[in-house]
Amino acid sequence: MLGALNAVTRQLVSVINDTYVTALTVCELLDKLQALHGDDPITLVLDNARYQHCKRVQEHAATRGIDLLFLPGYSPNLNLIERLWKFIKKDCLNGRYYPTHQLFHQAVRDSLAAVNDRHQDALRTTLTLNFQMFDDVQLLAA
Repeated sequence: MLGALNAVTRQLVSVINDTYVTALTVCELLDKLQALHGDDPITLVLDNARYQHCKRVQEHAATRGIDLLFLPGYSPNLNLIERLWKFIKKDCLNGRYYPTHQLFHQAVRDSLAAVNDRHQDALRTTLTLNFQMFDDVQLLAA
């Protein structure tokens, strides 16, 4: 599963497959974003997964006019999509057992489908642009 979340509208665009996320999956997501937004400028915030940094993805994004903004390492708190994944896990996985992979997969798909409508109120406080900031302070060695 790979997704992009509009930081302003909170609309989710996702790509779901049954195997691993690869550079091709990222390119598929880029194509979906471009189809949705046409010539509007797009900046996609990404973590540092290897399949996102590769030449294929960077060239694919460049030919579609999509800017890729890579976050510093070990900073998932700066990526709104990570907050969404945590919400999805809580919504459809916590304390639940699915006897088949198909039922598990469907529960995840149903939860994702509800992000753009039914979950909007619940996500209003989770998907904010408020990030904790720290002043430039001197740290003391222990």
